[in-house]
Amino acid sequence: MQDNERTGAFDHLFTETVRDGLNEEGYGSWRSIKAPGAVSLSFGFPFPESFPEDQLVAAAEAVFEQEGERALQYGGGEYVDRLTETVVERERERGIDCDEENVLLTNGSTHAIDVVCHTFLERGDEVFVEAPTFMGALKLFANYGVDVTGFEADADGLDVDALAAELDARRADGRPLPKLLYTIPTFQNPGGTTMSRPRRERLLELAEEYDFVVLEDDAYDDLRYRGDPVAPLAALDDSGRVVRVNTFSKTIAPGVRTGWVLADAEPLAEITRMRAGGTNTFTQSVLGRYCAEGRFEADVEELRAAYERRCDHMLDLLDEHMPPGAEWTEPNGGFFVWVELPEGIDAEALLPTAADEGVTYLPGEQFFPDDGGENCLRLSFSHVSLDEMERGIRALARATESTLADH
Repeated sequence: MQDNERTGAFDHLFTETVRDGLNEEGYGSWRSIKAPGAVSLSFGFPFPESFPEDQLVAAAEAVFEQEGERALQYGGGEYVDRLTETVVERERERGIDCDEENVLLTNGSTHAIDVVCHTFLERGDEVFVEAPTFMGALKLFANYGVDVTGFEADADGLDVDALAAELDARRADGRPLPKLLYTIPTFQNPGGTTMSRPRRERLLELAEEYDFVVLEDDAYDDLRYRGDPVAPLAALDDSGRVVRVNTFSKTIAPGVRTGWVLADAEPLAEITRMRAGGTNTFTQSVLGRYCAEGRFEADVEELRAAYERRCDHMLDLLDEHMPPGAEWTEPNGGFFVWVELPEGIDAEALLPTAADEGVTYLPGEQFFPDDGGENCLRLSFSHVSLDEMERGIRALARATESTLADH
């Protein structure tokens, strides 16, 4: 086998989209930001103690006892269907009118987003997103060779007035309209913000008027620890424009790699047809048993309390240690705080200094489809201990202050 040095020998065989992205980093490359001994506030991972290991072991044993070899066959046993029923029940509790026929289980939310993209997007299509947005979604969109346009988001989420103005201008000029708009409306990654209900309603009006699909990524909706819930876009949708994706990665464990797509029957039929290969039905059986035992909601309640403590601790540390001129979001749920550094500080350029001081993070530029976010960064409070978090924020403050002193 050859080493990792590129020879270009196969470049002529790659697709045009692959050739366009040669030498660019792929999906998940942000996880490679490491510094020995530094506290990583980069990763949006659940903290290890949150995993219901004993309950999942018990559920696996019960699946083997009750379903035996059926659980290991293609399609799995009855607990796969029980998991779908659980998803439907929980989505109905959010106000979404759905049945089992509206749900497709997937290998996590990234797989769900990918299969939706595979169904709707062709090279050269237009996709609109919030800016900033989840960098993993941006990597996926790049795989499809689409043109991505970002719209500013504030404390109330996506700026739908700016979106409406752009849509109107494009229609007037005869320029391409989007086929899909991707949004994380609740506890957005990376901003931690939540789109207000009026903006959600206006977004759906625009989707109907300008004929595009809204891809709602709601991975963090279960992790609200303060404030009043806001109805999901899918619950407000009367026209079938919303395709919704969600996951158990944040509430059970990332390693179970189980998510779902929820959509009207007609688009879901084509999404199902385009899904390549099968999903991990054994894992779905275990999760189906675990949820059937009624432990899931109680475990999520404990998670909410734990993440609230972590979030509050990070906000207190930022307030205590960061220098004047730094600002940050104050989320009501989810995993992330978005930090805007004092004027003149580039978060990417600051990272080596911060790593030397003892902390890593994700620079804001990674979350934009084009230029933007140079003086911003994302911090995660979900994974590290409270003591590590304090060391990390102190290190970030030292690095920021030293860079300010050099200006």
